[in-house]
Amino acid sequence: MEIPSPYGSSESKGDQHTLHYELSVPHPQADVWAAIATPEGLPTWLAAAEPFEQREGGAITLRWLNTDPKGKATVAPGQVTAWDPPRLVEYTVDIHGRIRFELEPAPASVGGTLLHFTNELTGAEDTRLDCLAGWHHHFEYLLSALAGHPADWSAWQPDRWRKLRTEYQRGRPPQ
Repeated sequence: MEIPSPYGSSESKGDQHTLHYELSVPHPQADVWAAIATPEGLPTWLAAAEPFEQREGGAITLRWLNTDPKGKATVAPGQVTAWDPPRLVEYTVDIHGRIRFELEPAPASVGGTLLHFTNELTGAEDTRLDCLAGWHHHFEYLLSALAGHPADWSAWQPDRWRKLRTEYQRGRPPQ
């Protein structure tokens, strides 16, 4: 089940990139928190987390469950660099740099949760585009997981990611 996610933006200074996403998630903050900050929730849309010491300064290793065509998965050891349940979690990990999720209740007229996401990373332009497309795709998985349809990583194919990457490269919002 694919649920479209909002287009992300980025700012770059040389090889330093900051990616931003703002999502209005039609689910309670507690449910979104469970998806982004627990070892049970993270694999449903992003990556397995083992170890995962749920506290500031705790160890975390994210192991992506989707693989490249050669069967290689990204493994990113790091640290929990901010922890303020149920509104803020930040992971600083190898490869992806600083990954920050901030949650707040959406206005009562809308309901649900506002998710503010920032990823600060270092790399070439290709890395920036790869990550914009990757986070976009994973946020689609997050919205599906919260709707009761966790990712089936065994069926993952890179087609959607490739399409998103092309759209980000062209500077147009993905469809």
